[in-house]
Amino acid sequence: MHEKQSWFYRQAVLGGSSFSSSTAHTMIPTQRTYNARGNERLIKSLLLFCGLVSILTTAVIVGILAFETVGFFKEVSVIEFFTDPEWTPLFANKHFGILPLLAGTFMTTLVAVCVATPFGLLTAMFLSEYASPNLRRWIKPILEILAGIPTIVYGYFALFFVTPLFQKLIPSLAGFNALSPGMVMGIMILPLLSSLSEDAMYAVPQSLRNAGYALGSSRLEVTVRIVLPAAFSGITSAFILAISRAIGETMLVAIAAGQMPNLTFNVLKPVMTMTTYIVQVSLGDTPTGTLEYRTIFAVGAVLFVITFALNVLSYKLRKRFREAYE
Repeated sequence: MHEKQSWFYRQAVLGGSSFSSSTAHTMIPTQRTYNARGNERLIKSLLLFCGLVSILTTAVIVGILAFETVGFFKEVSVIEFFTDPEWTPLFANKHFGILPLLAGTFMTTLVAVCVATPFGLLTAMFLSEYASPNLRRWIKPILEILAGIPTIVYGYFALFFVTPLFQKLIPSLAGFNALSPGMVMGIMILPLLSSLSEDAMYAVPQSLRNAGYALGSSRLEVTVRIVLPAAFSGITSAFILAISRAIGETMLVAIAAGQMPNLTFNVLKPVMTMTTYIVQVSLGDTPTGTLEYRTIFAVGAVLFVITFALNVLSYKLRKRFREAYE
């Protein structure tokens, strides 16, 4: 009776083949298999949904910027926008030249980069090549705490501590200026630059260092002539990412740099950045739909193009100089 049931089982499941019943059992999908496949499809759908949400959000932002910017340039000449040395869209005598905002933005960013680059690279070199593993585990998280401080705190720190301190050394320094927020911004982006650069240097294979030591090189020579060139793509990506972070900074420069759109390259004078102007108009005093209101979208579009170009440059440099090791 048992053999007859087994024969019917093979006929029904395997179509009369001579496979064993254990083989047939493994070929039948179990309930656990169905559940696993269902979970995989659910996770795949969830990940796809998250990716589509990100793409859709970016597309909507770009679409709104483009729509409002086109409406702005229907009333303001593109040539005037990029050549007029005055920016007074909220005044009776209106001028729509973005050059003062660009000058203020690039000045504070330049000061920040000049502060963050040497300290960031030296910190990355120390953590990657000189610090012991235990010391590295302690110093790196402490350094990255700086990235968690709210930017408005940095702004008041620059306004009420750094600026009065510098005024004792530089009497001509104005209460609002580009120097103080630029230097504090350099401290703010220091963890970003040092941490990413250190990660790039730490990823360089130890065999390259050993080869340098075998040739009689000192630790400094190995760091400068072997590790830094090998990690160049990662370091440049960190550098450009830090610049993008500095260009897009808002509250720090809005508090400490001032709100005077002066076309100047003197870091001792007050300036206005692009993000500061967006904050000023977004306070609610400007009627929605007016030409003055559309200026924030035009400025935002310029800011978007600058940061997008920096990200593309970072990708190109990383792809061009990336080293592949086995």
